[in-house]
Amino acid sequence: MQVYPKKVKNAWAFYDWANSVYNLIITTAIFPIYYNSVTANVNGGKINFFGYQLSNTAFYEFMMSFAYLTIVSMMPILSGMADYGGKKKQFMYFFCTLGSVACVSMYFFTADTLWVGFFAIVLACMGWSGSVVFYNAYLPEIAALEEQDKLSAKGYAWGYFGSAILLIICLIMILNPTKFGISDTGQASRIAFLLTGIWWFGFAQYTFKHLPKNVYNRKPEGHYLTNGFKELKKVYLELKHNVKLKAYLKAFFIYNLGVQTVMLIASLFGSKELGMEASELITIILIILVAIIGSFGFSFFAGKIGNINTLRIATLIWMLVCFAGFFIQSSTQFYVAAAFIGLVMGGIQALSRSTYSKMLPETQDHASYFSFYDICDKMGVVVGMLLFGIIDQIFESMRQPILGLFLFFLTGFFLLGRVRKLETKI
Repeated sequence: MQVYPKKVKNAWAFYDWANSVYNLIITTAIFPIYYNSVTANVNGGKINFFGYQLSNTAFYEFMMSFAYLTIVSMMPILSGMADYGGKKKQFMYFFCTLGSVACVSMYFFTADTLWVGFFAIVLACMGWSGSVVFYNAYLPEIAALEEQDKLSAKGYAWGYFGSAILLIICLIMILNPTKFGISDTGQASRIAFLLTGIWWFGFAQYTFKHLPKNVYNRKPEGHYLTNGFKELKKVYLELKHNVKLKAYLKAFFIYNLGVQTVMLIASLFGSKELGMEASELITIILIILVAIIGSFGFSFFAGKIGNINTLRIATLIWMLVCFAGFFIQSSTQFYVAAAFIGLVMGGIQALSRSTYSKMLPETQDHASYFSFYDICDKMGVVVGMLLFGIIDQIFESMRQPILGLFLFFLTGFFLLGRVRKLETKI
């Protein structure tokens, strides 16, 4: 492989700094709290969706499922086209722009313009998910095998740190709106969404400036769509016969379903079940930033005991968190759970990405390969949020589905054990 300088690798990791504000501020911290505060006072907390009355939290869960399902259906063919034409960078730029503009448009989301917020969150989710597929695909192209765990961890660590900076700024603004000439906390929250889009797009420019444009110098001939399908089919057939990679993707799909669902509903759980205020919940998110320690810590242990063994330890900790989550009754208990979530969240995400990257065969079709990884990632979110939303709608409580996530981590633990056995044979 071509040797790239440290500047290129750092520029790659810096995209985590740019885009992670979406994950922390939009999907995890401020937007869910703002969404709940706006929709809880409209029609008794019910959303009328084509004649069906859904609770506001269940509707949010279904809405996010739709967004991820849409991007999952699009991404394989787009990645095939990108691999065929050597256009990963261009596709990544498009989705980055889509997502950041959608975040900016959330400024116009109020009780009088609910559908603006609904469309904006769906488009922002699609933009983030789409850009990350092509971003991840660069990892095996710019970093040697032995560098990938640390570089992946560096990206996540920078992402958590950068997003924490913007979150603190937004938190100060939300808690003291009048000092900034802002009318109320609602407008301050909407300004936070505006700043998220600007931060994401602005800092991403450094990444786009230094990332290579066409790593393998591909010169496409013929129709992009037709050849994109052919490229995708070729990768699918290769993946179909790769026993170890298939086993890992099955395990990843199951345990990541739990990880992503917990991340998406943590703030809603605190707000709905414990009655926690916005300031308390955002403080919880800052505690989760021990994920920076987790990112590098799990990378260190992976070097000592192996990636799969380290991932199994992470799933065990997640099981304990879910079991304990069912019994949480106070904000103090929630703080402790959040700290444990933070510890394993950064580690399991960074290590999952680099483990898949290190398992890939010699190929030039990294975007296509990572599109299958992204399918497992996002379909896990779709299934998790749908199941969570259905149980939430039935019981009108978020405790039962939290306990149900325990089973997914348990299954993932055993499936990772099968991957470990395959490693000794292959």
